[in-house]
Amino acid sequence: MSFQNFTSAAVLAALISALPASSWADLTLSGSGVGSTSGNPNVEAAQDTVVSPAFLKLIEAEKAGKERLRSGRVAKISKPVDVPAPKGSGNLTYSVAELNARPNATGDAQWACLAEALYFEARGETLKGQIAVAEVILNRVSSSRFPNTVCAVIHQGTGRKYACQFTYTCDGNPETIHEPGAYQRVAKVARMMLDGAPRKLSGGATYYHTTAVSPSWSRKFRRTARMGVHLFYRPT
Repeated sequence: MSFQNFTSAAVLAALISALPASSWADLTLSGSGVGSTSGNPNVEAAQDTVVSPAFLKLIEAEKAGKERLRSGRVAKISKPVDVPAPKGSGNLTYSVAELNARPNATGDAQWACLAEALYFEARGETLKGQIAVAEVILNRVSSSRFPNTVCAVIHQGTGRKYACQFTYTCDGNPETIHEPGAYQRVAKVARMMLDGAPRKLSGGATYYHTTAVSPSWSRKFRRTARMGVHLFYRPT
């Protein structure tokens, strides 16, 4: 939730003044796509508060000892910043009936890559399981540890048999869609997630495997969720 009306500048000022110096840089504009919290609970409590750039400059000045956070000054510059909701954020659904009622999905190459991956990796999963797998792929796109497009993430390592990230891309079998109904369903999931639906199920996971296997890397990572026959992980 973002405050569209800044209701208590003094409260935020008190919160900020209590933060250690290492946490100042973590206060960023909500929805800006830049920066993140450090795990400090005080920072995380404030991360959805929308403040003006001028307020951030004042924070830096106070940190450097150039100016003090006076309540009158804080109230004057702490004007709300309008931040629109992420595109498609209201389209998240866990209802199969609601998803089925939506029109067939279409999209660009990135959508086609995600839809294909969901078909071959998770078409037999529950809807939540399919969404969680989509989250992993998109979490990788958002991570500096992986390529920065959906298609590049999915095809990372493709060409080396059984050495790719997503087995269906390097198992030697053709990627043929034999179940069009299942494909249309996961294609809608892909559309929903690419349109900005929030990622709530996987716990920020960037890895997963089925319960049929137990890869060595899974013992080194933190398990964040289980959806159907898939277990989800992220590095500790």
